[in-house]
Amino acid sequence: MSQTQRVGFLLIDNFTMISLASAIEPLRMANQLSGQSLYEWVMLSETGSPVRASDHMLVTPDHSIQDCGHLDMMILCGGVGVVNARSRALRIWLQQLARRRIKLGAVCTGSYLLADAGVLSGYRCTLHWEYMASFKEAFPQLETSSALYCIDRDRLTCSGGTVPMDMMLHLIEKEHSSALSTAICDMFLCERIREGQEEQRVPLRHMVGTAQPKLAEVVALMEANLEEPITLDELACYVGLSRRQVERLFQRHVQCSPSRYYLNLRLKRARQLLRQTSLSIIDIATACGFVSTPHFSKCYRENFGVPPRDDRCSRSSPKPMAASPILSELVMNIQLDMARGEPTFASVTL
Repeated sequence: MSQTQRVGFLLIDNFTMISLASAIEPLRMANQLSGQSLYEWVMLSETGSPVRASDHMLVTPDHSIQDCGHLDMMILCGGVGVVNARSRALRIWLQQLARRRIKLGAVCTGSYLLADAGVLSGYRCTLHWEYMASFKEAFPQLETSSALYCIDRDRLTCSGGTVPMDMMLHLIEKEHSSALSTAICDMFLCERIREGQEEQRVPLRHMVGTAQPKLAEVVALMEANLEEPITLDELACYVGLSRRQVERLFQRHVQCSPSRYYLNLRLKRARQLLRQTSLSIIDIATACGFVSTPHFSKCYRENFGVPPRDDRCSRSSPKPMAASPILSELVMNIQLDMARGEPTFASVTL
C-alpha cells in the first residue's frame, strides 16, 4: 500500500483555472484507477480568503498558508499579474518549505514567486512564455528554459495551460508506474505525455520585445520559407540591412547566428512532422529544406541526440510498462464497465 502524498495548491489572485485543473485531475484519476489514496490535495491561499481566478470563478480554499499542516509537495498556481502577489509572508513561508525539503512547484507564471523567494537558485526552471522576457530580466542569475516543463530534483515548474497534466503524469509515472500514467492518458483522451524538454512555441516578440522590428521581419521570412530556405544575403536585402547587421542582431538578441536559428526552425518543423504525420523521412527532409536525407539525419541527430528514424520509433512504440497489478487488470476492468452500459465520464475503477 503506497503512502498518501499530501499536495497543496496555493492559489494566487487571477490564477488560471485551466492550469489548476490540469494539475489536479491526474492526481484524482491516479487514485481512482489504482483503488488507493495515492494523493490527497488541499487548496490554499495566503490568508485563507477566497481567491478569484482569471475567469472570475471564486474558489474558497481549505486553509491559509499558516494552518495548512504537513505537505509533501506544494504547487504555486500563478496567472495574470503575478508580480502583484509578492509579499514578505509568502516569501518567508516558501523559504521555510524549502528548508524542510518539501517539493516545490509552480504552474503558469507561479515560478515568478518561487524565484522572488530565492528557492529556485541552482535549479533549472520555466514558466509561461508571456512572462519569459520579464522573468529573465528580473532574475538573470537563474537557468531559465523555454521547455514545456522542468523537473529538476525537488523543483517542478511548467508553462501553464494544459502542460501541468503532462508534468503530473510524468511525476506519476516516475513515482508509481507507466501503466498507471498510460491508463490516465486513456481516460482523459490524451494522445501522449509530452516530454519536458519539448519547447514552448515562444513568439519572438516576447523573447526580444517590440524594439527589434527588423529582427522580427527576418524571422517571419524564415518561418515562411522552411521548404526552400532563403540565403542570409537575400534575407538581409529583403529587410534593408547588411548581412553583418543581421548577424549582429541575432548574436545580441537571440545568442546564436542567423543560420543556426534558421536550421533550428527547420529541425523543429521536421520533428513535428515526424511525430504527427506518417510522411516518409525523405519527404520530411524535403519539406524542411534539406538537400539530402543523410544530411538531414546528421543535423537531426546532432540537434536532438537521436536519429529521426529512432525518434519516430520511440514515439510510436508503447513504453515498457513496469510489472504492476494495475496493468494486469486495466483492460479487463475497463471493458467490463463499458459492457455494463451507459458509463458516465471517469466511471472506471481498478
